Amino acid sequence: MSYLTARPSRNPATARNQAATREWWRNAPDRFELVTSGLVLDEAGVGDPHAARDRLAKIQSLTMLEGTEESLELTRALIEIHAMPANAVEDALHVAIAVVHNVEYLVTWNLKHIANQHTVSRIRQLCRQRGYEPSVICTPRDLSRIMEQRDEGRD
Repeated sequence: MSYLTARPSRNPATARNQAATREWWRNAPDRFELVTSGLVLDEAGVGDPHAARDRLAKIQSLTMLEGTEESLELTRALIEIHAMPANAVEDALHVAIAVVHNVEYLVTWNLKHIANQHTVSRIRQLCRQRGYEPSVICTPRDLSRIMEQRDEGRD
């Protein structure tokens, strides 16, 4: 969410991520049912007051997913098996809420704790062991590529 409303960065990599995020948000409502959670709502409300207001405005109409006992249990399991570090409980809860609510794609730029190959493979394994279909965890840029391939019939 921070890339969506932030001033354009001077850092080229960050600027590319911001542009990809903005492009994704322009097209996403026509292609997906967008959902969020209270965690994202809380995160969106911090920081620069103008940017926070803009972020909150962008997500106010989205369906709000609630944390459940089931998502808390999955969060604990993600931490216990070291799929995610103990200091990333909120990140694990993001993942668990998405999985428990059968969210197909969890879109994030959090490469440190969520969208990285090591973490994703452990998340998938645990979810399947517990009877869940894991969400596809990807960046906005990755999801755009996935959708292009799907549109071209290469899926």
